[in-house]
Amino acid sequence: MEHFHASALIITVLLSINPALQGSGIAVIVGTRNEDLQALAADPSAARSWVDSNVVPYASGLKILCISAGNEVIPGDLAQYVPGAMQNLAAALEAANLDGIRISTVVPMSVLGPSFPPSNGVFSPETTPVMKQIVSILASKNSPLLLNVYPYFPRAGEPEHVSLDYALLQGTAAPVPDGPLTYHNLFDAMVDTVYAALEKIGGEHIEIVVSETGWPTEGGADASIGNAQIYVNNLIGLVSSGQGTPRRPNTNVDTYIFALFNEDLKPEGIERHWGLYYPDLTEVYHANLYWSEDARSYPDEDIRWLSQIGDRDELDLLETLGLDAREAE
Repeated sequence: MEHFHASALIITVLLSINPALQGSGIAVIVGTRNEDLQALAADPSAARSWVDSNVVPYASGLKILCISAGNEVIPGDLAQYVPGAMQNLAAALEAANLDGIRISTVVPMSVLGPSFPPSNGVFSPETTPVMKQIVSILASKNSPLLLNVYPYFPRAGEPEHVSLDYALLQGTAAPVPDGPLTYHNLFDAMVDTVYAALEKIGGEHIEIVVSETGWPTEGGADASIGNAQIYVNNLIGLVSSGQGTPRRPNTNVDTYIFALFNEDLKPEGIERHWGLYYPDLTEVYHANLYWSEDARSYPDEDIRWLSQIGDRDELDLLETLGLDAREAE
């Protein structure tokens, strides 16, 4: 069976989209600004206005997969507004006859409390109340939880406990037993830790979409072009296999690679160095993002681009890079 899927981007403001995206077949997840969450939660009319301005004008010609109410605000002061914003945005989508667009939010691994091995995954006391509300909304809307997964950071923070091979998904690290399950890489372990936490608060049927993952090429310990290439290509092989995770075998984990471009306007350090391409369009390293059965190449259905679009309109570069997006089938 052939699986073709258009490339996808997560964007922060839909208005920055190049008009060329209309009808392109490129799929997007649209995220609200974090600073808008309080207003979106407090006032249903604010949510309707946001949808009318940022979704409705584009929905007929653009494949919008999901709306994310904020990005990585849990835990934090804005966390309290996420459930209300999700509910009001969902109602606004329904009022606009766009209820096929799902609603979610992006969370980091820091939503968890102490959680080792993965089956002990649990949300922290601070995040559990809001995560229970979010899980209820996700279940009612058949929506996934968007999760940012960066094996680089556990490796950088505890190199004495996290081997480089385990973080790079090499498959050569000592396996980590967890009852009847065994973990051979940190990506699977991180995803399953959140699955275990979801199950403990009634989210056993919630799917996870990995909204960001990658490896830096400069700026910190173990940050190198070689390690980034190993991680990303091992990730592609892992996700493309369809084997799922030990806790959710044979379940596809939709995954977005961060990022398409290095971001030279960010602060010094690793924040600048996650891209597959430099800003001048030269390749930082090669990622095996395409497979072929003949002369044509198509993006894998479960591995997608992630580019946070800011002032620079990077979407103009897609054609230059030869990323020929096709409608999903």
